[in-house]
Amino acid sequence: MSMAKIHTLVSWIGATDLNAASSNTEGKTFGPIAATLQAAAFDSVELLYNYPQEQVQPYLDWLKLRVSIPLRARAVSLSSPVDYNDVYQAADQFLTDISAGNCNLSLLLSPGTPTMQAVWVLLGKTRYPCKFYQSSREQGVQVVDIPFELSMEYLPAARLIGNNKISSLALGSAPINAAFDHIVTQNPQMLMLKQQAQILAGREVPVLIYGETGTGKELFSRAIHNASNRADKPFIPLNCGAIPSELVDSVLFGHKKGAFTGAMSDKPGVFEQADGGTLFLDEFGELEPAVQVRLLRVLQDGTFTPVGATKEQKVDVRLITATHRNLMEKVAEGSFREDLFYRIAVGVLHLPPIRERKGDLTLLANRLLSMLAEEDDSLKDKKISPDALNIIISHPWRGNVRELQSTLLRAALWCQGNEITAEDMRQALFHMPEHGSDGAGVMNFDVSQGIDLKELCGDLARHYIPQALDAAQGKKSRAAELLGFKSYQVMTGWMEKYGITKP
Repeated sequence: MSMAKIHTLVSWIGATDLNAASSNTEGKTFGPIAATLQAAAFDSVELLYNYPQEQVQPYLDWLKLRVSIPLRARAVSLSSPVDYNDVYQAADQFLTDISAGNCNLSLLLSPGTPTMQAVWVLLGKTRYPCKFYQSSREQGVQVVDIPFELSMEYLPAARLIGNNKISSLALGSAPINAAFDHIVTQNPQMLMLKQQAQILAGREVPVLIYGETGTGKELFSRAIHNASNRADKPFIPLNCGAIPSELVDSVLFGHKKGAFTGAMSDKPGVFEQADGGTLFLDEFGELEPAVQVRLLRVLQDGTFTPVGATKEQKVDVRLITATHRNLMEKVAEGSFREDLFYRIAVGVLHLPPIRERKGDLTLLANRLLSMLAEEDDSLKDKKISPDALNIIISHPWRGNVRELQSTLLRAALWCQGNEITAEDMRQALFHMPEHGSDGAGVMNFDVSQGIDLKELCGDLARHYIPQALDAAQGKKSRAAELLGFKSYQVMTGWMEKYGITKP
């Protein structure tokens, strides 16, 4: 005769639970754990916590007075309560240990961080059959129906890579030893730009690089530095758009101890740090006019004065700047100094977005995946299927190489086998709203100057038909329905008319 299974409630101990032990308002501040134990029948309760023992023990003593079932609690050490790897390992081991007995598990989702809640759902839907509960003061205690299933095949790839490694891969920054060989292309325009950049590397002229976010501005600047006579000297990158306005002078030129509140010691600015080498100022167009004046002087005679100092310092710095803004327009508007513009715009490179780099998308995608595999062995056997490549080729990639790399990383982490499929790519893509997606962009033309209505219709079709096909997972009938067409044959006619190709 088999023994009846023990019904066990499992939960992290959260801050609201700990606060309940010190509350004098009985019944209203029980916290999720005590409220759930009061509302539903369980045979035992198993708790996890990563708070100090002196905080948790009073709560456990308080809780034991209010329940008559066996109660156990286990302390775990987490580097952070929002570190997925640590939380996953601790929770998985805990459930392995307690499920070895004869028990039915119930997981309480409410206490803990969102990371802890997400991990409970992953484990409860894959490895440990269970019932889910949630508890709140507003809704009371409820059984939660989570209406989807997960496959355990989704877990191994992500588990094999530590959090620090994932973060490193996701950053995708230009390598320190970047050379022109790192700029992967077979596009004629890009090949010409590489040749021009190599020529500039051998000169001491300032360089201005134009390009959208993620087009490789820092990669080009590092390659120029590494191919120059200054390669053995510092390369100092700085994003001008990320500096608070009140700290710009200090960041650029440094400060002396006591120059302002919080200046506890002398600190060199980026010009001093880059002395003898190269200073790369990204998002240069974000600098305010007052700062532009002070920069002009450094570029003219190589001297500056740190904040709080009285003595000038002299440096020898090669300047490379980058921006996504049209500086000529800003000069015309009066928001960017003309004399500074002509000082920095000697060698000028215009980097195209990857959607305009004909023939490069497949090459880039395979190279980026190879680079990810070089960083982590668990990704080394991943390949991109032809259908997935078709999606890559048809996507606009507004974030350029950076967006492509992060999307490939997501797809590689979650694909079930060694081949990244079209479905993996669809799930990995972010569908960002377009500027003017409310229709205002095509409604503001001056018709008195003449417009091409057919071309505007074509623009709308080329924008929305691929999106509808993505949303419908390639099913033409469903995509046609989403777009208001009577049949998919009508939509196919539009696709042929406006040259839209979609897998």
